[in-house]
Amino acid sequence: MQPLTGLTVVSIEQAVAAPFATRQLADLGARVIKVERPGPGDFARDYDETVDGMSSHFVWLNRSKESVALDLKSEEGLAALRALVASADIFVQNLAPGAAQRLGLGAAELRAANPRLVHVSISGYGPGGPYTTKKAYDLLVQCEAGLVSITGTPETPVKVGISVADIAAGMYAYTGVLTALLRRGQTGEGATVDISMLEALGEWMGFPMYYAAYGGTDPARSGASHAAIAPYGPFPCVGDEQVFLGIQNEREWAKFCVDVLGEPALATDDRFVTNSLRVAHRDDLSAEIARAFAELTTDEVIERLETVGIANARLRDMRQFFDHEQLEARGRWREVASPVGTLRALAPPATLDGDEPVMNPVPAVGQHTDAVLAEFGLTPQETR
Repeated sequence: MQPLTGLTVVSIEQAVAAPFATRQLADLGARVIKVERPGPGDFARDYDETVDGMSSHFVWLNRSKESVALDLKSEEGLAALRALVASADIFVQNLAPGAAQRLGLGAAELRAANPRLVHVSISGYGPGGPYTTKKAYDLLVQCEAGLVSITGTPETPVKVGISVADIAAGMYAYTGVLTALLRRGQTGEGATVDISMLEALGEWMGFPMYYAAYGGTDPARSGASHAAIAPYGPFPCVGDEQVFLGIQNEREWAKFCVDVLGEPALATDDRFVTNSLRVAHRDDLSAEIARAFAELTTDEVIERLETVGIANARLRDMRQFFDHEQLEARGRWREVASPVGTLRALAPPATLDGDEPVMNPVPAVGQHTDAVLAEFGLTPQETR
């Protein structure tokens, strides 16, 4: 028994946000029926072919799901979908704004037929307001939420390198479903959960939002350094290598000066005696650290930092992360079947003691259509 064993999710999903939410429900044992367009299916299947011919996004987001191909432009396809939802516990959709309502798949209609249903809609900006029908891709929501304005270097704003607005929305959809299920256990009633990418990412923007609204200025774009803490970020070592470190308090600053830099006088230098002063004199501070590290390798600097308990990291590329010794030592890798063979996959971050997460295959388009429709007494050929 997994935590969500016995619960059924029906999802009309594509791209990242909704598939991320439902995959996490599948990790906990829920049955997830993914409704796709006949033929191409979820357009994320075609983002790339890097995973032995499959899309990296799709492999990441769609294990443990049953793929059912339905033509929702046909009455037969819609009727089949409604039959699936009628006995489901959770319905998730991230169609274009208003599309679910036009298809008769809005919360009011589906919950009237199935009062225990948890109905989840994910959109860019949410219903109501001038942005309701505005197209919303991850980069664009990052811009609207102000994230791009504070990310990058002083010269160049940049987006975050992953689909962070989609991921934020998917996480809140996932936790929203779990919350709704807890409430349903108390009341017996389903729920309507409405998630917008802008509001999900906006929650994560709390620090810079308050900093700017009450401080009068936006946090400076500071590359891989921290806008409000110093030293915090990358520092060069011998051979063009870099070590990343972070100082959190004055006790650590003093130990850093004495035991890592070998420059005790810096601890009481008038330019550096508080964090605010170190931020104000960041260029001078960086120059002092670079001078101390100029003849040291990354390994030597990290050894000193570890000895005195100062946080640090190596800059790893994605291949090095894939081979990270900590993940291997903790047994975090699993094998997942797919149409292109067995693939490695990380176990979900949150695991309950005594439970093994569900890590079933990544489906082909429509792989489960006939079996699922037959289970509900439907004729497959009438729904495509």
